[in-house]
Amino acid sequence: MKKTKYLLTSLPCLLLSTFAQANFDILKDCDPLADTHPSRAKNYIVCLDDNIRNLERTRKTWITKLRLDMDLIEQDTGNSQLLPIIERSFIRQDNYIEDSCRWRYLHQMPNATKAAIIYKKCKIRMLKRHIEDLKHPY
Repeated sequence: MKKTKYLLTSLPCLLLSTFAQANFDILKDCDPLADTHPSRAKNYIVCLDDNIRNLERTRKTWITKLRLDMDLIEQDTGNSQLLPIIERSFIRQDNYIEDSCRWRYLHQMPNATKAAIIYKKCKIRMLKRHIEDLKHPY
């Protein structure tokens, strides 16, 4: 009975991780569109925005998988300390990503186009790193 329950609760985690990996693999190559001239940078910025949305969706999927895994661990072991710490780390990671990219943005001002590109590239890099951390086995 316990084996069946574990199998049924593990299936959503497997499906989530498969979906997340597929999203990570379909990032667009924006480099051919790279341009900092305000009138020509629009397509490049849109491409970067699409990649950010894709990475955020993938990151949310991995976070959901991790939450489900922690729920299972809590049910099996009774350890209720893991999930609150993990939730706090997600909030702090969001703040870190935002602040780290924002100071880079402000450093490029008053060139708003260049600043936006720097911010978006930073966010993509940070989201990729966080997704890799979320994938790492615990």
